[in-house]
Amino acid sequence: MYGENVCPNAQGPPGLPAFGTLMVDTGHGDRVGEFRGVAGPYWSLRPVGGGAEWEAEPQRVRPALLMEQLRARTARLNARSRGEVL
Repeated sequence: MYGENVCPNAQGPPGLPAFGTLMVDTGHGDRVGEFRGVAGPYWSLRPVGGGAEWEAEPQRVRPALLMEQLRARTARLNARSRGEVL
């Protein structure tokens, strides 16, 4: 089962994830990011909690499992507590 963190009012075109949905980019080493929109033939993702966006090929992106969502959020919080990110 996939877990999602989406706003119930977030609507997008059919076939696209809702804005803010956590996705896994398998083309970039299973990197987890928030779906931000479409940039040409690519999907824009950004790291959990902020940072520079990157482009991913839609066929190499899938919804993040709940375990992957928790891992990404925990990594972000740990980095913040070490003062590595704001």
